[in-house]
Amino acid sequence: MQRAETVLGVLRDRGMRGLPCDELYRQLFNPQLYLLAYGRIYANHGAMTPGATPETVDGMSQMKIGRIVEAMRHERYRFHPVRRVQIPKKNGKMRPLGLPTWSDKLVGEVVRLLLEAYYEPTFSDRSHGFRPRRGCHTALREVAYTWTGTAWFIEGDIADCFGSLDHEVLLSILGEKIRDQRFLRLVRNMLTAGYLEDWKWGATLSGAPQGGVASPILSNIYLHKLDKFVEKVLIPEYTKGTRRARSPAYLKLQTRLATARRRGDRDEARRIRRLMQAMPTADPDDPSYRRLRYVRYADDHLLGFTGPKSEAVQIKTRLAAFLRDELKLELSADKTLITHARTGAARFLGYEITVQHNDTKQTGRRRRVNGQIALRVPKDVIKAKCQPYLARGKPAKRPALNNSSDHAIVATFGSVYRGIVQYYLLAGDVFRLHRLRWVMETSMLKTLAAKHRSTVSKMAAKHKVKIDTPNGSRIAFEARIERPSRKPLVARFGGIPLHTQRAAEMADREPVRVDYPQKELVARLLADTCEICGSRGNVQVHHIRALADLAHAGWQPSDWTRVMLDRRRKTVVACDACHDRIHAARPARSNTP
Repeated sequence: MQRAETVLGVLRDRGMRGLPCDELYRQLFNPQLYLLAYGRIYANHGAMTPGATPETVDGMSQMKIGRIVEAMRHERYRFHPVRRVQIPKKNGKMRPLGLPTWSDKLVGEVVRLLLEAYYEPTFSDRSHGFRPRRGCHTALREVAYTWTGTAWFIEGDIADCFGSLDHEVLLSILGEKIRDQRFLRLVRNMLTAGYLEDWKWGATLSGAPQGGVASPILSNIYLHKLDKFVEKVLIPEYTKGTRRARSPAYLKLQTRLATARRRGDRDEARRIRRLMQAMPTADPDDPSYRRLRYVRYADDHLLGFTGPKSEAVQIKTRLAAFLRDELKLELSADKTLITHARTGAARFLGYEITVQHNDTKQTGRRRRVNGQIALRVPKDVIKAKCQPYLARGKPAKRPALNNSSDHAIVATFGSVYRGIVQYYLLAGDVFRLHRLRWVMETSMLKTLAAKHRSTVSKMAAKHKVKIDTPNGSRIAFEARIERPSRKPLVARFGGIPLHTQRAAEMADREPVRVDYPQKELVARLLADTCEICGSRGNVQVHHIRALADLAHAGWQPSDWTRVMLDRRRKTVVACDACHDRIHAARPARSNTP
């Protein structure tokens, strides 16, 4: 049996060489791929959430993998309908979220691994969503570094992209490279499995399952057609000229400057030089110079065009026609805009993107600011992030946290603040987040004061610390939990310098990429030994959501709880008898009469 890494390496090599793939379904018979997939997704928050059936990650075993492989071998595996729930969107509307069963998640992850290994080398460098070592920051840095001189931004957003993917178009795109009909039938079964909402079955006539494990890679394969159209058709047509022609007005002043210097008229030369520094050296309206640039993150894409607005409108029209005719998708009318880059600002991935212009700011006797891309924190984002911590316009306590420990309160505020700041560190005006820091800091101190029936100044004095950063000392707030013979648990709020960091990076959150056999849980499962009674054979993994659940649920101390607490693991490998005993027990508090 080939190792999982070998299988994925072969597929990656075929993808890089552009060779078709005709034996993909056979790889689904390899148990090691399922062990690799299990090691990557078992820690996800949704692993303990049931779908249409009660099955969850709890009870995972090699026998379950064997049953899935046997069903795959005889083409008997069928995907269950996903359980659909509605979750709110920012605009007040609702979005459907699919909750697959655990077996379908496991198979979906294996399908994703195979498709990613084969297609990832062929994807465009301008695509940044749902890809390894790429994310929002890599897309934003590409815009900031390479889009200098952009005149117009064309913001593109596909209406209900994930829910509108045409199944026949997707399967035909897959069929261009994958010649294995059994694998294509499996993907079709995944797409058309349907959904259960309020326990009523509904057909999925289009779209990839929202919440499905393989949906991101399928959407990238689908939208790769859009990337190729822009790169192979639009960019060559709307890119011409090696550099802009020199400005006629600038050339005239340059001639007058040379004449003044020959005459020795220093005052006149100095005056002409100041006039030259206030105008562009190149002709901004040069008809022989055009540039079109493109970047995409999932279904959001942004184009930067250097040229007249009439041609920017043509580009937008051609994009909409291609999406409608070739991919059966529609651009959102409300979110697809053409914005003047210097006087307006485009919205992309939560940032405002604009082009700077300042005739008075000079560096090295040149106006180096003009034409440079600027990333900014939107004012409405700061206002929205502050809103949960305000009451009548002032910072207020959070009553929901009154019964939490000091450590939990500081950790809750600190994690939210740290995530927001780290995301916006690329912005040139990240200092505007001082308002958010003050609001959240005051709200946190008021929450601590309400808990201890004390004052804000006393709580600040108790938790204030000074920490060293690359930009100097900063004031932060810490709460500690001391532990004997171990490092204390420390929660921190603040202490992050609000200075622009152009090299800041925040990749998309992915499962831990530690491959089998190094993954500890997989090695414990393959050891085939019960960690409770020591017996061998027919073991399965018992999962819980969190170690704190053992205490909060009122479990009496027992052999299996001690094993999990001693190891500090949310899993324990148990034989059938021990696993049945765990599930047969009922939470009972020790002080119950």
